[in-house]
Amino acid sequence: MRRVLGVLAVSVSVLLVPISGTAVAAPPPHTIVTDGAKLAKVKQAIRSGHATKAQQDALNAVLAKANTALTAGPWSVMDKPSAPPSGDKHDYTSQAPYWWASQPKTPENPQGCPYVSKDGQRNPEADAITDHTYRMWAWDAMYYLSLAWYYTGDAKYAKRAALDIRTWFLDPATKMNPNMTYSQIIPCRTAISGTGIIDSTQSFSQLMDAFALLDGGAPGWTGKDRSGIKAWLTQYLNWMQTSPQAKLELAATNNHGTFLDMQNATISAYLGHRDAARKIVLDTEQKRFPVQFAADGSQPLELSRTMSWHYVNFNLTAWGRLAEVGKNLGVDVWKYRAPNGVTLRKVVDQLIPGALQGAAGWPHQQIGVFDQSIAADIFHAAAEEAHDADAASALKQMPLPAGGDTWPVRVSCFPLDPPLK
Repeated sequence: MRRVLGVLAVSVSVLLVPISGTAVAAPPPHTIVTDGAKLAKVKQAIRSGHATKAQQDALNAVLAKANTALTAGPWSVMDKPSAPPSGDKHDYTSQAPYWWASQPKTPENPQGCPYVSKDGQRNPEADAITDHTYRMWAWDAMYYLSLAWYYTGDAKYAKRAALDIRTWFLDPATKMNPNMTYSQIIPCRTAISGTGIIDSTQSFSQLMDAFALLDGGAPGWTGKDRSGIKAWLTQYLNWMQTSPQAKLELAATNNHGTFLDMQNATISAYLGHRDAARKIVLDTEQKRFPVQFAADGSQPLELSRTMSWHYVNFNLTAWGRLAEVGKNLGVDVWKYRAPNGVTLRKVVDQLIPGALQGAAGWPHQQIGVFDQSIAADIFHAAAEEAHDADAASALKQMPLPAGGDTWPVRVSCFPLDPPLK
């Protein structure tokens, strides 16, 4: 019944019809991460018939995802087969993906306790709890449907996005409680951990732009919906800043800390707390650059992982999005230079050999598939915002995402959290 979002096998053609007479540019949307002026410029090019081939191809790919989302879902945390330790299925729940039973499962020890970590090796048991998968599908659907409505003006996309949002966040019978207390739980353990918050932080910020696009007058998105989302986000942000789990995650020095800072900045900005959001961005620069980035631009904490190529790109996804929300708040993260001299551009350029040559250009461990294309978004961001000619050149030579490079109509770094298959 529920289907993973992806690019349809058949091509989706977009009819770009020039607007008669002089085309009048619409005011930019008040997006939180993405530069609204860029989105408005792309929309104007599409509506006036002057879109580039790259923009046309990107829009086709976005509409393919949105068209799939029209008949997928809606999804709910209530659909999981069992309740979390709280007994309330409204609480989001997932299992830590890299933890495995270390003992045979017997009647005396049915879980095979204790569980042990195997970094980068996903335990299929984790997929039995559906919240993780449905969260990815639902949040992607909300984003692509909202973006499709923005570019086409077709009410069906906005109305479906509103239904998905209400189902996941607002309807009393189906909504998720505003916390991540039981995300990435480890069987056999009861200790409080903050690491599971990454289930949210890696992709939640895209929803701030989805909400902002719908706020621009989307059919089916009501004042009650807007106030309901803001009330839910206010509770969620409070949990993300004050709960024991959040305090542990905020103290994390690797990508976990970056993503939580970035998420909290985007929520704060959407709620209108611009000064608070700006402070988060500024504090994150000063706090995390010296810890995460060596003088040569390498990322020692992420390079120590068994999936080092994935995690250096993963962390830079958070930095790319933080730089984008910072730009909307008057903070240029790309210009920040740490005491050791490192800049975000220098960190990005460390990825170029891997993006161009694959494993042959990456002298670090990467178990599983080496996907060169995951560096595309941060290269786009570096080329546009830091005028990085090396990143721009790499984009012309490296493999791009199999489903199509949608940057030309998204113009923001997208989460590296694809739907599971």
